[in-house]
Amino acid sequence: MRLFTKTNIPFVKIRYYAYAFSLLILLPGIYGMIFNGMNWSIDFTSGVALEVNLKPANPATPIVHIDKLRTILKDNGFKDAEIQIVGAPKDAHFLIKTQGSTTAGTGQKIVKILAQNLPEIAKSVDNKDMIVQIDEVGPKVGAELRSQALLAVLLSMFLMIIYVWVRFELTFGISAILAIFHDVFVIVGIFALTGKEMTIQVIAALLTIVGYSINDTIVIYDRIREDLRIYRKDPYEVVFNNAMNKTLSRTTITAGTTLIAALAIYFFGGPVIHDFAFAMVLGLMFGTYSSIFVASNLVIDYYRITKQDKASLQTLAAKDMKKKR
Repeated sequence: MRLFTKTNIPFVKIRYYAYAFSLLILLPGIYGMIFNGMNWSIDFTSGVALEVNLKPANPATPIVHIDKLRTILKDNGFKDAEIQIVGAPKDAHFLIKTQGSTTAGTGQKIVKILAQNLPEIAKSVDNKDMIVQIDEVGPKVGAELRSQALLAVLLSMFLMIIYVWVRFELTFGISAILAIFHDVFVIVGIFALTGKEMTIQVIAALLTIVGYSINDTIVIYDRIREDLRIYRKDPYEVVFNNAMNKTLSRTTITAGTTLIAALAIYFFGGPVIHDFAFAMVLGLMFGTYSSIFVASNLVIDYYRITKQDKASLQTLAAKDMKKKR
């Protein structure tokens, strides 16, 4: 199945416009990371995440309003607590987060406060039944998780450089990783600007996007290497551009089908995985963009800046011929 046949989009010719667009979306994100900082979840800092069920058994009892819940916690020493409604408001499920609370049993303390201040709920629901889930993270564990998450992302990129270096050339490997850094910084920057939480699930989305992006890039690189062998007399800018056009249909179908699934999760998956799906949607869009407009074009500009001709790229064609033999 092919969506596009015989396309001749001038990807190489418009690459500087693509670079300008990348800067346009990267700079605000970098500003957000520097001046706003990252909104790390309690997984990476310390604190308590408590999901409670405050739906009364008696239908005549009014549903607890989030503002009342916020006032109760503020008056009892949890003035910085973040409260979110989980699911439909009529279900009265709330997610309460308090960062910096390192004392064991903080979650149970919050439940006790709610039971004392909401007697109509406490009489209808056993205190234990109020608790849907409790996550308590200490500062040491949070710091370790944050450093390990960063190490996982950096290590994956380092290993990819080695893989692309062995399969193609070091220039290709560095260009591919720069394109991946582009994708990661865009997503992290948007999260910094919007104040969205960086959770374990978002880190998992970043690692998934890294895999998708490098896969798309390698498909284009493979086509470039094959075309360098076939079209020996054409300038390498023409060879690169033709390769991008030839793989456009495959890249669009692969990213498009995955994007449909990610959008379905985003709109219908519920608030628990909302940020994960949001990161996936961003990553698929910008990952596909960088594979086409950034990764290969950086290789071209490297050879132009270093004033190397097409002959220096024939090692790729030679590798391809050895592989086919």
